Formats: sequence, structure tokens, C-alpha cells
Amino acid sequence: MAAGAAKSFLADAGYGEQELDANSALMELDKGLRSGKLGEQCEAVVRFPRLFQKYPFPILINSAFLKLADVFRVGNNFLRLCVLKVTQQSEKHLEKILNVDEFVKRVFSVIHSNDPVARAITLRMLGSMASIIPERKNAHHSIRQSLDSHDNVEVEAAIFAAANFSAQSKDFAGGICNKISEMIQGLATPVDLKLKLIPILQHMHHDASLASSSRQLLQQLVTSYPSTKMVIVTLHTFTLLAASSLVDIPKQIQLLLQYLKNDPRKAVKRLAIQDLKFLANKTPHTWSRENMQTLCECALQTPYDSLKLGMLSVLSTLSGTIAIKQYFSSASGTSTTGRTSDLVKLAQECCYHNNCGIAAHGVSILTNISASCQEKDLLALEQDAVFGLESLLVLCSQDGSPGAQATLKITLTCMVKLVKCRPHLSQSVVESLLTQLHCAQDVARILMCHCLAAIAVQLPVLADGMLGDLMDLYKMIGRSATDKKQELLVSLATVIFVASQKALSLEVKTVIKQQLENASNGWTAYRIARQASRMGNHDMARELYQSLLTQVASEHFYFWLNSLKEFSHAEQCLTGLQEADYSSALSCIAESLKSYHKGIASLTAASTPLNPLSFQCGFVKLRIDLLQAFSQLICTCNSLKTSPPPAIATTIAMTSGNDLQRCGRISNQMKLSMEEFRNLATRYGDLYQSSFDADSATLRNVELQQQSCLLISHAIEALILDPESASFQEYTSSGAAHVESEYERRMMSVFNHVLEEVESLNRKYAPVSYLHTACLCSAVIALLKVPLSFQRYFFQKLQSTSIKLALSPSPRNPAEPIAVQNNQQLALKVEGVVQHGTKPGLFRKIQSVCLNVSSTLQSKSGQDYKIPIDNMTNEMEQRVEPHNDYFSTQFLLNFAILGTHNITVESSVIDSNGIVWKTGPKTTIFVKSLEDPYSQQYSVLEQDPCMCEERR
Repeated sequence: MAAGAAKSFLADAGYGEQELDANSALMELDKGLRSGKLGEQCEAVVRFPRLFQKYPFPILINSAFLKLADVFRVGNNFLRLCVLKVTQQSEKHLEKILNVDEFVKRVFSVIHSNDPVARAITLRMLGSMASIIPERKNAHHSIRQSLDSHDNVEVEAAIFAAANFSAQSKDFAGGICNKISEMIQGLATPVDLKLKLIPILQHMHHDASLASSSRQLLQQLVTSYPSTKMVIVTLHTFTLLAASSLVDIPKQIQLLLQYLKNDPRKAVKRLAIQDLKFLANKTPHTWSRENMQTLCECALQTPYDSLKLGMLSVLSTLSGTIAIKQYFSSASGTSTTGRTSDLVKLAQECCYHNNCGIAAHGVSILTNISASCQEKDLLALEQDAVFGLESLLVLCSQDGSPGAQATLKITLTCMVKLVKCRPHLSQSVVESLLTQLHCAQDVARILMCHCLAAIAVQLPVLADGMLGDLMDLYKMIGRSATDKKQELLVSLATVIFVASQKALSLEVKTVIKQQLENASNGWTAYRIARQASRMGNHDMARELYQSLLTQVASEHFYFWLNSLKEFSHAEQCLTGLQEADYSSALSCIAESLKSYHKGIASLTAASTPLNPLSFQCGFVKLRIDLLQAFSQLICTCNSLKTSPPPAIATTIAMTSGNDLQRCGRISNQMKLSMEEFRNLATRYGDLYQSSFDADSATLRNVELQQQSCLLISHAIEALILDPESASFQEYTSSGAAHVESEYERRMMSVFNHVLEEVESLNRKYAPVSYLHTACLCSAVIALLKVPLSFQRYFFQKLQSTSIKLALSPSPRNPAEPIAVQNNQQLALKVEGVVQHGTKPGLFRKIQSVCLNVSSTLQSKSGQDYKIPIDNMTNEMEQRVEPHNDYFSTQFLLNFAILGTHNITVESSVIDSNGIVWKTGPKTTIFVKSLEDPYSQQYSVLEQDPCMCEERR
């Protein structure tokens, strides 16, 4: 059954081409392993990692590793080396080996070989397997024995294995520590071997006493062996041990600073700086003000630029963390502390250094101080930071070397950060960027355009007056078709779209289209159209998508571009909305819906099994339903004029006790409309929860659509349905501090305006009046007038995460049910593999997987009597943490009721912040509950005493 389950899953795991299933692929490789030719055997061995990647379930991996262990046992040393490399490449699959004892037994048999090279390869093999056999005493004994070998290859392999086992096993680390200490301190041990033995001590962190003894040994070594190589290796091991044991990090920082300050050797100083940078990244909270002060003094005193650059790099890292607040809060309480401190003095000195790297770290420190210490008055520091950034911008933008471009990236990042925390500096920063754009290199122009767009998205600083400069630059790009020119066309067009807060003028569109015709390819035009869709310039986007329709070779691409064209046209229809013209609003929405329906048909045609476009389809369908709900709400508001309350409405309201009945049929229509908007908000929430791989801007966009639905439903309730109990506290805006885009800024402005209007009308007039309906219609038009932004995830998936499930037992045919006796329980094993794209964990990471198993009775066999609901269903949930992207758990299910049951296993993931994402998948199997034959026979005998007597 388990084999069938794995096979049914594994057959689906291909990438689209004709591939063998798991068993056939394994048999092909096994055929190669049994070949008499060494080349074919080696080829078969090295193809195993690809097999593991494609079919990552234990049933295949166990069989494959046992076959590799056989090859390791009987093959020559070259084959053993190939098996070792495969094992090291497939380390995350080792825990899926089911027969660990048998696997280790076959590998371990080679340790008794007379060939020291064979023993060395075996030791490295055991070290690579340490994660699954950490407490194997025979492996521990062999490693200890091999450390005394006279063969250097075997000793080095034993050191490798000892390091790996020390990292995994507390017992082995405690036992080997004295042995390592004796060998390091022994006079007979060569120096090069001591240098290889010392790094093992970094793994002696399993308890405090072991870490303390290892630290004392390292302290003795660094004193007793003052040679450069020994000091470097010992200090680095010291740092890694402290970082793992955590308690000794402050001491280690002091030790490294002592060597940085007092040791005259540049190699030792460089190592100290490297380790200080490591500790600054890992534990910035452990740095005291005295530590940072010492580092500043060293940087001020050193005459070497390379060392100063390293020290500033450490200080730049620390200045972006909590350490900078501790530095200033621990200082003396004078008001000029920020001005006179050594850190500020150092940064100001370095801002105009002739080494661009040093200058970049100097302005980075000033920027981080300005960003972190906003409660202080740092006007002079801000000016120093701006002047330093501008000078670096002028210097690096005209230099196309890789070093200058790396410095320019740091500079531009600091500009964005400074403008975000100090908005009053934005105008001068933007002006300097625009001025420098004209004389910069193309590579630098691209980076500067990205910076301009990032600043302008956060703050509306690109005025229409600056548009002329941008357009002049766009015309100057030239007709070259190089990659950098193409990238520059896209970057500059993005800045133009951001600068044009309203619709693009005809002149701007003409210039962009002329440049695209002269100097661009189809891909560049598509990227610019995509940016136009993201920035809400739908008229420009529609024209570009239209021009690209005939330039694609695949019908799926054609339908994709056609759908984008229709969506852009649909959104363009909504730009003609007028404030108080409700009849034209209905016609605009109807025209928009017409294009949207055409677009969703094309979008469905563009989807493929490998790329189902599920988010895009879900987002567009919700947009269609939202537009229909808006249209229905406007019609409902108009019905107050076309179908006013009847004359007896007041009498009906008094008789029924429902005061809203005096408003006539509009009250019921408003109630239905409110429920529709709440339902849409729920569906937007479901779309949000299913978009685990989406970037934060896309998720915020979905959230804004959900909030607009909730806003309208709240407005209906507050104005018409229940004015007395309406509360506005939970709907108040949290301010513009967290606004990340122009679209969000405009939506939040509309939300606040609508809430103010609703609150001003609330309880002033009895519902329903024309003022109420006008307020609702105005809210709808205000929301629709904000051009919709199609964010990155609609076009591009930067992170890809999927889960594959395999259930055991599983039928050979999915339609067949699994037979289970009703007096027994079914043990359902659920295995799963988390599969990632090229950038795993880019936006969020999986912390655990939530598995929900439910069963329902499909059809009942036997007597038709009343069954308790508890016996008809199973509802269970478990959370498992994937290890090396694999997880496994079991459920015990009860099927006491005879009949066919439907079991559904659904998975969802929980990220590192504890948020649940409904990613799926959902798997279904059928179980048929049968009566136990023995109990059935016994019940028949009880019913027929004659038959019972006869059997006696």
C-alpha cells in the first residue's frame, strides 16, 4: 500500500517532460550500478542526487541508499569516493533512510580494510552521516582510533569525522575533548595537524562546563603559540565557540578588540575585524558603549585604509541595530553628545575620504544615526549626511567600475533611508539625483532611477515641473539596443509613471512610444507596460499591450497579453467617473465589466496545468464581483427616487415594530447589499491567506480591497440600517506613517474622507434620506476613481513554495475505496515534502505545517437507524515542523458506521510570525467500512438458536 502511495505521488512529480516513474528510474540506475564497466557505474552513482531531488520520499530514498551502500562495500576507492560525494550532496535526505542499521552496517564493514585510503573514505562517509547516527559507539571508537594513525590521509579524515560528530553528539564531544587537547598540546603533533585539530573545539558548546574547558584550552593556546597562523585559527575558533555558547560573547568581543588594538600584525587585525563583523551581525545587543568606543579609537588611529575600511564596516553594521541606541543612551547626559562623540567625529572625518568605500561607510553611519535617534536634534548631522551622500553620488555616478557601482548602491540605499525618516530632506536629495542623471554612466543611471522611484513612491516629491527634465533625458537615451540601454528605458519610464500622478499627457505617451519603436525590443515594451499597470497608468498600458499582441509565438502568451489589455481598458473606463453624475457612473461600470468579462475569458485560456494563474483569476473575479456590487448599490440608492416608500409604510413599520419598514423596499435591498460587501471582504481575506508567496506590496493591495468592502458595508450600516449602535473607533486611520505607495496613500485618503462624511451624517437625519444615498454613491465613486494597481505578484512570482503529500495506505486506483473493518481503526500516515523555487524564503519562511484530516459518511450500508453525528465524522488536526523540507505524521481514524467514507487531508502552512496561510494542497481518498466477519457470524448464531445447537 505504501509503495502504491509513493508511486502515485511520484508519478506526478515530473516537470512537464516525458519522465520515468520512480521505480523505473531506480531500476535504470540499478542497471548501471550492476554494469561491469567502471564508467557506467560512476555515471549511475552521480545521477542519484537528481533522482532524490525529483522523488524525495522515503520509500525510494531508502532503497537507493542501500544500493549505494552495496556499491561502497564492494567497489573500488574511486566508486567509494563517488558515493561519498553523493551522500554529502544529499545530506538533507539522509533522515529518510528507513533501514539505518543495515545502511551503516554495509558502509562500516570497509573500516576494517587494510587500505588506509579506503578507511579514510569510510571515516568521511561516517562523518557525513553523523546527523542520523550521532550516538553510534563503534563509529566513535573508530574515529578515536584513526586519530592515532600514522597515515596523514586517514588522520585528516578522522578529524573531519570528529568535527561532524562533535557537532551532533554531546557524549562524543565530551569524550573527544581531552583527546584533542592532548594532541594539540603534544610535542609530537606537527603544527599543520594542530591547525586542523583546533577548529574541532568550536563544537564543544553542548553544556557550560564543556564550553568553559574548551575556552580555557584556547586561551592557553593563544598565549603559548603566538605565531600568526596559530593565533588566527585559535581566535576564529574562539569566536565560533562563543557565538554558539552565547554566554561568552562579551568576553570574546573584548578579546578581539584587544588584539585589534595591541597586536601589530595586519593579518591578525584583519581576522579580528572579520570576527567582530560576524558578532556584530549575530548579536549586536551584546555590544557595550565601551566596545564601540574602543573600535572608534582604533579606526581614528590606524594609518591603514584597508583596516579602517573593515572597522567602519563593523561600525556601519552596528549603527543600523539596537547598539546605536545603547551607545547614545549610555553616554553622558550633555545635549551635544551626538555632536562630540568619537563615532560621529569618525563618520564626519570619513565622509570625504579619498577611498570611496570608507566614505560610503562614513555616510552610512551618519544616516543610521539620523534614522535611529529621531528624538534628538541632529540638524548638523543631517546636513553632513546629505553633503556626503551628494559628493559620493557625483563621484561614483561617473565611474563605471564594479567598485564604484557597489559604493553607489550603498549611497542610494542611504538616500532612501534618510528621506524616509527625515522627509524634509527629500527635495534636496531628489534635485541632486535629477541633476546628476544627465552626466552619469548608464549603469549608474539605472540605479539612480530605482532610487528616485523608491523615494517618489514613499513621498510625492516628483512634481510635474520635474517631468520635463525626465522627458529630455528619455529622448537622449539614443537608439542603442544594448542591455543597459533597455534596462535604462524601463527604469526611467517607471520614474515618469511615478512622477505623473494623474493620467499621462499625450506628449509624454508619444515620446515613450517613439523611443520604444526606435530602440527597444518586445520584452522591454512589456516591462514598461507592466510598470504602467502597477502605477495605475492604464491607458498607456493598454496601448503597449495592444502593440505586443502580434509579437508573441505562443497562444498562451497571446491570451495573457490580451487579458492584460482588456483589464487595462476596463480600468481606463472608470477614469471618466464624475462626482455627482450617478447615471454615467452606472454606464462606466457596465463598460468596465464588459471588458473585464472579456479579459477573464482570455486569462482562463492563458492558464496551463503547470501555470494555472490561480491568483490572477481569483483577483480579477473578485474585482468583477466588487464592481457589480458597486453598481447594485448605486441602483439601490437610485431606487429611493424611482420607488419611494408607499403611503402605508409608516403604519407597516409601527405594526411590525421595525422602524426601517417606513423606508420601503430600500431597507431590505440595503441589507442585502451590506451582506454582499461583507461576503466580498471575506473572499478577499481568503485570497490573502492563499497567497503565501506574494510580496508585501501585493498583499497590502489585497488588504486595501478588503478594507474598501468593509468600509462600504460599515457605511450602509451606520447611515441606514443601524445608526444608533454604529461605532467609528475601530475604523479610524492609523496615520500615514506606514504608507508604502501612492496607491495606498490615495486609498487611505478616500477611506478617511468617507468616514468623516458618514460620521457627520450619522444620527443627524432619520434614515433614509437623499443625503444618505448621495453619501453612499459618492463613496463608491471616490473609491473607483483611484486607479487600481496591479502589483508585482500579478505578473511575477519571485518566491515559489509548494507542498506535495503522499498518503499511506492508498489504493492503486484513486476511485477504489480502502477496505477497513468497523471494529478496527485506520492508521493514516501523511508524508509531505516542501518544494521551493530559486529563492526560498525570500518574503516568508515555513515554520510548521498544519495538517487537517476530516472524514464524512458518503453512503451508508446496513440498517437505517439514527446515527450519532460523532460517529459519522472524524476531525483531527496536527502541526508538524518540516526538517530538511520533509515532514511525516500519523492519524488514527475510526469508522464504526458501515458504508463509504470520504477522507480529506488538507495542508496549510504557518510562517515564522505565526500567521496561517491556506496554501493547500487538498487530497482525498475513500474508505469502505465493512462489518467484521466473525462478529457478523456470531450475531447470526445468536438470532438462530437451532443453528447454534446444531453446531454444538
